[in-house]
Amino acid sequence: MKKILVGLLILSFSSFAFAWKEDKSGVNDRLSAAATVLDEITAAPDKGIPGSVLGKAKCVAVIPSMVKAGFVFGGQHGRGAVTCRTPNGWSAPAFISLSGGSWGAQIGGEKVDLVLLFMNDKGVNSLLKDNFKVGADASAAAGPIGRNAEASTDAKLNSEILSYSRTKGLFAGIDLNGSAVKPDNDSDNAYYGSSVNWKELLSGTVKDPSPNNPFVESVRKHFIEARAGK
Repeated sequence: MKKILVGLLILSFSSFAFAWKEDKSGVNDRLSAAATVLDEITAAPDKGIPGSVLGKAKCVAVIPSMVKAGFVFGGQHGRGAVTCRTPNGWSAPAFISLSGGSWGAQIGGEKVDLVLLFMNDKGVNSLLKDNFKVGADASAAAGPIGRNAEASTDAKLNSEILSYSRTKGLFAGIDLNGSAVKPDNDSDNAYYGSSVNWKELLSGTVKDPSPNNPFVESVRKHFIEARAGK
């Protein structure tokens, strides 16, 4: 019964997502929102992403305003963007969706801003798949916070994915285990004007139609600052 209920909730989130297709203006708005989330989370003095962590990230994904809701059983769904570090700089953005379900004593609903850092090759290889599940294909942990957070949190830094969430509402924290991460092909098509290859996007071989888009610019700026120790 538990699996059936959670499965139905995930299906309802996914159905809603596919019914709502964004145009070019919509995906540009999402890139702007993702940039704002990253700027604000990295700017938080006591709860920001440490430069020692961000400076090691191989890919950065941001899902602004992810919807999380539940009544005994719960779920979450969000759409965001991701860029990966390549020999020629950060890749053009690829669009992603995240959907998952959970079970437990919970009630309420809220929106969560989520940042995912892919820290090593295994995490990147999972992302390059058409579909992967957090926890099964790549381990995830809540990332250390604070400008002066020590890199001694080896268990976390050995995880393929580090997550940072900004949450307001009735839920405390966020559990991503079992969540499915997939390419958001509709949004990719809207942004690039035609079908694009997911792996080519993240490898940096696809040209960004908006070379100064705010999301990639934000990632680039904070990565440079992190490497410089700012």
